[in-house]
Amino acid sequence: MRSLSLLLLAALALSSCKAADGESDRPESALDFPRPDRPVSDLGSNAFSTETARDAKGEAETVMDLAEIELGTTVADIGAGEGYYTVRLAKRVGADGRVLAQDIDEEALERLGNRVEKERLDNVSIKLGAGDDPRLPEKSFDRIFMVHMYHEVQEPYAFLWRLWSALNEGGQVIVVDVDRPTDQHGIDPLLLSCEFRQVGFELVAFKDAPELAGYYAQFKAAATRPEPKDIKPCRGPGSKPAGGAGNAEK
Repeated sequence: MRSLSLLLLAALALSSCKAADGESDRPESALDFPRPDRPVSDLGSNAFSTETARDAKGEAETVMDLAEIELGTTVADIGAGEGYYTVRLAKRVGADGRVLAQDIDEEALERLGNRVEKERLDNVSIKLGAGDDPRLPEKSFDRIFMVHMYHEVQEPYAFLWRLWSALNEGGQVIVVDVDRPTDQHGIDPLLLSCEFRQVGFELVAFKDAPELAGYYAQFKAAATRPEPKDIKPCRGPGSKPAGGAGNAEK
């Protein structure tokens, strides 16, 4: 009985340590990576705006033109939601291109699957992702879209680190977001650039774009990717200094 009691006490102590470290709410697969030194937005609605209103501003066409999406391009649409970009990308890349629609919302993916089937988009596939892992196949995409969703990624350093290997040679990541605090469904573009840089990306294009309700940023994979233990979290605007934390660019 004494041995059993000691084991129970040890288990409770271990559990308390994890809770004290603030790691109990994180997936085990994210523990090798730092937390973001900033708030993370709650998940928003999958319907960012009506598709008619977005098309009236030329949103998708603008982003696809900036990203140089053409026939035969392979694209991953991260946070695909109801499929606004997915269906338009599918038509732009044509029969020789491919679009993978990814989201962490299973119900949204089910609705999107019904839409893809109804519109007979044979070049679209659907995949369930995770908050710390996009679960994309390696060396598979010319472009990866993250539109009005990056600020909702719960484990951005783990997520981006795993995203790095999904790009083809010369592939790039496209981010559309809003310049406002991360707990208000946006992210400072300097902070965005810093977080991408910390995990092995380089900014290659940036554009303020009112027609996109925010800004457009484009990143490429750098020559090397750091080890998870070497990643230092960027400090968001207004956050308290943290030991060893890297600042957002100023």
